[in-house]
Amino acid sequence: MLRSRKQLDAELGGAARAWLDEALAEAAHDAAAREPARAAAEASPYAFPPWELRYATAGRHCGPAHADSVRSLLLIEARAPLSSVTRLYEQGTAAERRAVLLTLHRLDLGSTALPLVEDALRANDTRLVAAAVGPYAAAHLDPHAWRHAVLKCLFTGVPLDAVARLDERARGDAELARMLSDFAAERTAAGRDVPAGLRTALALTEIAPAAPTEES
Repeated sequence: MLRSRKQLDAELGGAARAWLDEALAEAAHDAAAREPARAAAEASPYAFPPWELRYATAGRHCGPAHADSVRSLLLIEARAPLSSVTRLYEQGTAAERRAVLLTLHRLDLGSTALPLVEDALRANDTRLVAAAVGPYAAAHLDPHAWRHAVLKCLFTGVPLDAVARLDERARGDAELARMLSDFAAERTAAGRDVPAGLRTALALTEIAPAAPTEES
C-alpha cells in the first residue's frame, strides 16, 4: 500500500525526510521547467533530470519499506512525461518498475503507457504482474488483453484481489467465462487444484450488466 507524504513524514527519520524534501523539490522544478513558457529559459543542463537519479536511490535513503511510496510521489510531483516513465521502467530494477506500474493511473498519460503494462504481464515476476493489473490496466486494457491479464494472475498465483475493477469488467463477460471454464477444466484434467479466485471470477461473469435506465 502506497503511503501519503504525511504518512511518510511521520515514519521517516530526519535525514530521510530532508532527502525526500530535496528530491520532491527537484521533481517539482522539472515539472515547472517543462511548461511551454519556461522550457526554453530553464532547459536542464543534465542528460536526465536530477529527480530521476533520486528515484533509483529512494530505497537507500528512505528504506526499502518506503521506496514504492517515495518513488510514486516523485513521479507525481514531476508530472512525469512518458519519456521519463519509460526510461525509469526499462532501465530500472524490478522494484523500480513496480513503482512505475503502481503510479501510472495518477499520471496524465492516457493510454500511451500501455506497452509497460503489457511488458509486465509477460513477466513471471508476480510483483510486477500484481502491479500491472491495477487501475491503469482496468481503464486502458482492451477486453482481449484484460481477460488474458486475469488468466495470467490465476496462472502465476497472483490473488485476483489485485485486479482493479474486476467485478465491473468481468460482469456478464461470456468470453471470459469460457476462458475461465477452459482453464479450470485443464487444471482438473491434470490433477491440479483450481485456484479459489477462479470460482469467484466465474461467478461474476454470470451476472448480467445493469440495463441502462431512461431518464424521465
